Amino acid sequence: MKVEQIYTGCLAQGAYYIESDGEAAIIDPLREVAPYIKKAERNGVKIKYVFETHFHADFVSGHIDLAEKTGAQIVFGPTDAKLGFEAKIAKDEEEFFIGKAKIKLIHTPGHTMESSCYLLFDPEGKPEAIFTGDTLFIGDVGRPDLAQKVSSDLTEEKQAGHLYDSLRNKIMPLPDHLTVFPAHGAGSACGKNMSKETSDSLGNQKKENYALQEMSKEEFIEKLTEGLTPPPAYFPENVKMNIEGYDSIDTVLERGATPLDPKAFEATANDTGAVMLDTRSPQEFAKGFVPNSINIGIDGNFAVWVGTMLPDIKQKILVIAEKGREEEVITRLARVGYDYALGYLEGGFEQWEKAGKEVDQIKVVSPEELAEIAQDSDQEVNILDVRKESEYESEHVKDAKNVPLDYINENMDEVDRNKTYYVHCAGGYRSMIFTSVLRARGYDNLVDIKGGFKAIKDSEEFELTDFVCPSTKL
Repeated sequence: MKVEQIYTGCLAQGAYYIESDGEAAIIDPLREVAPYIKKAERNGVKIKYVFETHFHADFVSGHIDLAEKTGAQIVFGPTDAKLGFEAKIAKDEEEFFIGKAKIKLIHTPGHTMESSCYLLFDPEGKPEAIFTGDTLFIGDVGRPDLAQKVSSDLTEEKQAGHLYDSLRNKIMPLPDHLTVFPAHGAGSACGKNMSKETSDSLGNQKKENYALQEMSKEEFIEKLTEGLTPPPAYFPENVKMNIEGYDSIDTVLERGATPLDPKAFEATANDTGAVMLDTRSPQEFAKGFVPNSINIGIDGNFAVWVGTMLPDIKQKILVIAEKGREEEVITRLARVGYDYALGYLEGGFEQWEKAGKEVDQIKVVSPEELAEIAQDSDQEVNILDVRKESEYESEHVKDAKNVPLDYINENMDEVDRNKTYYVHCAGGYRSMIFTSVLRARGYDNLVDIKGGFKAIKDSEEFELTDFVCPSTKL
């Protein structure tokens, strides 16, 4: 028997490959399914099942494509949802065989109502591991508020109560030696406090995980619902796609991987209203970019910020990427349901420049340069801190205004188009997203602070405070 975790860092997501005696199963596959198929082919085995722990909100699963390409059966836990594809809706404690290994489905409602875990037994019948989806993470449990997007009757308090029962009645009685394999680790928006570790023994989680400690249901509900921030806007749309179906990843890649020379790229942007998404690093973007394009770097927390900045999941997109990374960008967009990439700028931004097209830039200053500007200016220097409110409250530049990037679409009117602002986040990734989005909407007086708050703090040029100052007037 073989068990392999296939972890994707940009989504903090774990898929699983299980193999025994010529058969295999995949748990929670990503949308690009070719790697699973190639692995099975190399090992000379047939993929028999695709097990889903729940209807995922943070990514589009590859269950449909994988089933169509391999003949595998899709399995979900108990649900009344009307699926747009063939699947087996299993019962609680129903058993499945993969070669000589056995998997038992354990229905664990709470994160969502259909959420289920899969208990793996080795060929000798000994339980070895449990695949917990978003029911149990390492150091945390799944957030209970996502089901509200499906039904208004499913309040986060009710869901948290279901999760309390599932954990105590279904998971905690299991033997301590089991290896816990969750669907996510640190960085995912599906929980609050996940560990960077991606597996652990159940016994250790019983000792270390706050959610598995002795407490009343009321205490558990209070702990679990405290401090929840709104989930990214694309989450409900991903749930819908995972229930109803979606275009094949092959179709999405073929459509998006269309090379467009600068003239065709410009014409397509003008004719379709597509968003021009520049996925280069913030530093490269600032030096020069296609006017009205926005920057969300592929090497940062790409999926979450695309989902936050582009709330319409059917938004048409034109890609500007580093040479050789175009298909990677289109694939990562598709992972979170952004299927309408129309093509990419052939030759990248360099080719745009060579074609003599108009170029825009973002002004960047170091903290030391900003300090000199502040010292020499008779006017107030306006600093925008676009980090999360919790980061700002922990420590910030005195008199800086907090306008979190997370809510820029709602809070854009707080920024005066006629004033100059110096913008920073923690390290420079989010501030360039902020600045580029507003620049594309006619805000021409935004200056990026190089290196973000870390560089500001290291420079010792500015007075910091660790409490919320009265907001400066914009």
